[in-house]
Formats: sequence, structure tokens, C-alpha cells
Amino acid sequence: MAKKSALGRGLSSILADIDEVYEKELGSNEGRIEEIDIELISPNPYQPRKNFNTQALEELAGSIKEYGLIQPIVVFKKDEFNYILIAGERRYRACKFLGKEQIKAIVLNVNDIKLREIALIENIQRENLNPIELAHSYKELLEIHNITQEKLADLIHKSRPQIANTLRLLNLNKQTQDFIIEGKISQGHAKVLVGLEKDKEKMIVDTIIGQKLNVRDTEKLIKNFKNKNTNNKKYQSIIKLKEKLNNLGFKTQSKNLKLTIEFIDEDEVVKFIRTLD
Repeated sequence: MAKKSALGRGLSSILADIDEVYEKELGSNEGRIEEIDIELISPNPYQPRKNFNTQALEELAGSIKEYGLIQPIVVFKKDEFNYILIAGERRYRACKFLGKEQIKAIVLNVNDIKLREIALIENIQRENLNPIELAHSYKELLEIHNITQEKLADLIHKSRPQIANTLRLLNLNKQTQDFIIEGKISQGHAKVLVGLEKDKEKMIVDTIIGQKLNVRDTEKLIKNFKNKNTNNKKYQSIIKLKEKLNNLGFKTQSKNLKLTIEFIDEDEVVKFIRTLD
């Protein structure tokens, strides 16, 4: 129990404000600002953000070109010739885009767990992660510290339902998650898709994209689909009887518990009676 509490306090200190982490490291003489060869720096393997907007990076590069890099990136020294990026990947990428050979960086001494934490929190606080990346970030924080959703919600100042709803997005099909990342469907669409059977989910998603449905239209579509399934279960016996008669060549119509058989002539009536016998 003491271990969990300690982990919780460590996470809380990071969540308070990522800048405070830098100040703590620098204040304890564990960090220093250096000009580092950019080719010696590798991206953080725990970086939750997988997609970077090209236009936004070009705009940032333009700003850095005009005003310089105001805020250093943050790295830790793995060995003499290798550094791992902790925070500031957009700044790092923008500087590489500009062809810079060196970059101003704060060098910290951190372990792998703290590296992972800082990367996650840096992105939660400073970047607009897409919903799937955010869900993975929440999931990793829960796993790192073995804490509940309630505890995480309290630490990052979000409601527990908000955390839970975001995590549920990871239950969606991989293709659906990709569509969310690509912006083909919104988080609002995604929320109403959670809980559907996988084949039904795919059908609804294809309809959303194909017909450009908004969230309200999607909710109506799912509601109608569920009502249809409920009615099908409710009148399953009538449906089976209708199918059996159709297979025997009889023309039928049904509505709820009402089944109508249409006969072409007297011979078909006789055929029907013999079938019953």
C-alpha cells in the first residue's frame, strides 16, 4: 500500500505542472542546458503522439527561424553519444525540418518510469492528442501506477466518466480507431458506437462515412437498428413460420403477430392444407 501511495505522490507532482518537473530537476543540479548535436537525439519510445500535423510543424519551424528556439527541448543522456527526447518533440521536429545541426536542450537524469510519465503528461497537458492517443495515455498511466480511474481523474482534474468514456474507445475495432485518428469520424460518433457488436459497428461506421451522418443522425440510426433487432426477437416465431412458408413456395406478408398468406388459386390452397396435414 505504501508503494502505491508513493507512486501516486510522484505522479501528482508531475501532473501539477510539467514545468515544475523541469525546475525540480534543474534546482537539484540534475539538469543543465546544453547545445546538442540534433543527430544524437532519438525520439522518446514512450511518446503517445504518433501523428504530427505537417502544416503546424511548418508554422512552428517558421517561428523558430524568425525568433529562435525560446524554450529548450528536454532530454536525458543515455550514453556518451545518445540522448533520448523527453519533451518537446514538435520543437525537435521543427528544428530538424529547418536543417539545424544543434538544438538547445535541458539534460535531465531520469529513470525509464519517470521518462514514460513525463512524456505522457507533457502530451496530455500541452498537445491536443486525438481521442485514441489520449485513451492510450490514460491507460498507460493507470498501468504504471496501478491506480483506479477515480484516482487518475482526481490527479489530472478530469471527471471519472470522462476518463472512462475515453478509455472505452479502445474497445472499438482497429479500423474504427484509425478512422477517429484520421478525423473521418468524430469522438462524438465514437462514443455512440461503443458497445455495438463488431459487425454492426463496422456497418454503422461505413454508413457514417458514406452518408456523412452527423452524431444525431448516427444516434437515430443506432436506435432504429436496436429497435428492429428487439422486434425481430419479439416476433421470432412468426418470422420463422414466414420463412418456412416462403421456402415451400407460398407468398406471405407479416406485421407483428399477424401473418397473411396469399394464394394464387384453389390448387395452392389444397397444397397448403396437405402441408398442414
